[in-house]
Amino acid sequence: MNKTGTAIVGCGAIFDLHARAVNAMEEAELLLVVDTDPAKARRAAQTYGCEAAEDFRVILDREDIEVVHLCTPHHQHAPLARELLAAGKHVLTEKPIAHTVEAAEDLREAAARSSAQLGVVFQNRYNESSRRIREYIDSGRLGRLECLKGVVTWTRSKEYYTESPWRGRRETEGGGLLINQTIHTLDLLQWFAGEDVLRISGSVTTDALGDVIEVEDSAHACIDFAGGARALFYGTNAYLANSPVELELIFEKGTLLQRRDRLYLLQDGEETELCRPSQVATGAKSYWGVTHGLLIEDFHRHVREGRQFWLNAEAGIKALRLIHGIYESSKAGAAVSAAGAARG
Repeated sequence: MNKTGTAIVGCGAIFDLHARAVNAMEEAELLLVVDTDPAKARRAAQTYGCEAAEDFRVILDREDIEVVHLCTPHHQHAPLARELLAAGKHVLTEKPIAHTVEAAEDLREAAARSSAQLGVVFQNRYNESSRRIREYIDSGRLGRLECLKGVVTWTRSKEYYTESPWRGRRETEGGGLLINQTIHTLDLLQWFAGEDVLRISGSVTTDALGDVIEVEDSAHACIDFAGGARALFYGTNAYLANSPVELELIFEKGTLLQRRDRLYLLQDGEETELCRPSQVATGAKSYWGVTHGLLIEDFHRHVREGRQFWLNAEAGIKALRLIHGIYESSKAGAAVSAAGAARG
């Protein structure tokens, strides 16, 4: 079997999830890891039995490397992806697709010019509960979706930022809580609503980390969609624990609730458990879920079969525009239209 030669650029916090997922696939082989910190790259290479490098450009002329995973700081996603796509390398980038809307749109154009694919990591769409919610929405069994909400209460320490100085700075992270932690929940709300955003009203604050970061650690928003549904969102990194994400979707004929990663249907006064995770997430980052591997395997499958991966540049841009809409609304102290969000 010819395995898909793979490289991972960036050996930071999310690296191990990608490396383990690649190693678990019979059809892929991790050939190279890259990090500007040579010691970090060497340690990662020793752990996963592959080569190490300090400069991602060594990949450009390597015919044996077809797929590249980007696990770098946010501001590096777009420029690295553009060069890799120009060299014909398939790119799977961690969220966000870029740290600004302008950079994301430039990257979309680069992807359109390339013979290779660009994919964006929104692994929570692969959660079992997310899939079941989409099934209910697509089937129409519960009637029209009227409103939905997402709540994220997590914690981040001062050390989380001081140990990785690119975090907590608008120039390199592109924002704070919204673009780094809660982008996944906002992506789900937009995906479930299935319509274009008409209006966004929101605000961002720095409630607990003002002495260490220049961006927000808390935010809320009210989002109106073209189909008539309204989403409410609240997120914070100022809690003292990492709680599971809470979701609620109210339809004409019932309500879907996600609590502690289990999905329930509330209908006619009865609550029924619909699903729970097939795998138990454990460890310090268990609240991230367990579906990174499913997304990574799916991206590689699409590449092998020559099919367009569904979480592409457009999906990445939609999530980023929603986030920038909240930033723009907070700055203006008033609601903004979808057009205003797109310019953010």
